[in-house]
Amino acid sequence: MKPITFLVNDTFRKKTEPLVVPQRLLLGPGPSNAHPRILEALQNTLVGHLDPVFIEIMNEVQDLLRYTWQTSNLLTVPVSGTGSAAMEATLANAVEPGDKVLIGVNGYFGNRLVDMAGRYGADVETLRKPWGQVFGLEELDAALKKHQPAILALVHAETSTGACQPMEGVGELCRKYNCLLLLDTVTSLGGVPLFLDEWGVDLAYSGTQKCLSCPPGLAPFTMNERAIEKLNRRHGKVPNWYLDMSMVASYWGSERTYHHTAPISMNYALREALRLVAEEGLEARWTRHRKNAELFWEGIEALGLSCHVEEAYRLPSLTTVRVPKDVDAKSVSQRLLREYNIEMPGGLGELAGKVWRVGLMGYNSRPENVQTLLNALKNVL
Repeated sequence: MKPITFLVNDTFRKKTEPLVVPQRLLLGPGPSNAHPRILEALQNTLVGHLDPVFIEIMNEVQDLLRYTWQTSNLLTVPVSGTGSAAMEATLANAVEPGDKVLIGVNGYFGNRLVDMAGRYGADVETLRKPWGQVFGLEELDAALKKHQPAILALVHAETSTGACQPMEGVGELCRKYNCLLLLDTVTSLGGVPLFLDEWGVDLAYSGTQKCLSCPPGLAPFTMNERAIEKLNRRHGKVPNWYLDMSMVASYWGSERTYHHTAPISMNYALREALRLVAEEGLEARWTRHRKNAELFWEGIEALGLSCHVEEAYRLPSLTTVRVPKDVDAKSVSQRLLREYNIEMPGGLGELAGKVWRVGLMGYNSRPENVQTLLNALKNVL
């Protein structure tokens, strides 16, 4: 047999060393450091995505997500992708071309919702507030009355500002005006009180890498019967095949109809992350985040620093600290990383160079981490 000759281009062939990643204390807006038990869960052997063992894991993940979100929604699944994938899934499934969507914009991720909704043909209206402020019921009522939208989208925990949107009464307003309530819970799930059913939230999404202290790669998603009814009334197909919940739900539901190969190991990790939430209990977990945030707020005040958001609306999971005059925010962040192995990035968008964003989320929400950061900040400043 004549030998086969291959013409291989070796331009990008390199000899690389085994991967060694430095140990960092991730006290930024995410990802947070993963709990050791979650990293251990990732090392489990792979099974198939339709294996009976994995199907049982899927069931457990769904129930634990329902507990963490305080919802009984049947369609509650982790989207295979990061938080932005689940953000897009809410809009892809709920929005039809021409639907009026009212979006509260008081930070960077409100603007991202605007961009995504527009790409799906929504007639987008915005209700805007300065970054770091929140929306009151009266102004939401007035905006809903004026625009009569099909969907109201709000960010519960605005990662760019550290503000927590009050939700009491918002669901009732949405039912008054016959619209769906869509909520971003990326930086609140597992760290801040969340009651989706009690608040009347119709669609919500989150990420794994914040208060759940799990690596990024999955994105919790949920929709209730009101949202499913709208999905079922669509005149055409969901324009995003991968995120079409009418098909994804069949994979995560009793049918187990193949849709895509789920990230097996990431579901192991999410199961362990949610298991940790259930072991600690939501009340204890929320209290821990609040106490450690208050410890940090007291500490930065002692350093002569201040928070960007007033305390009544401040996120326990993420604090924006105002950068003092004549201090270069980026230089401080770089020194913390270089000299102390601490990640503490600056602001986004309108707050770039004006704040640092400090995350005390999940596994990282501990008094010793608060003190470590305060000591390092004191030395650097």
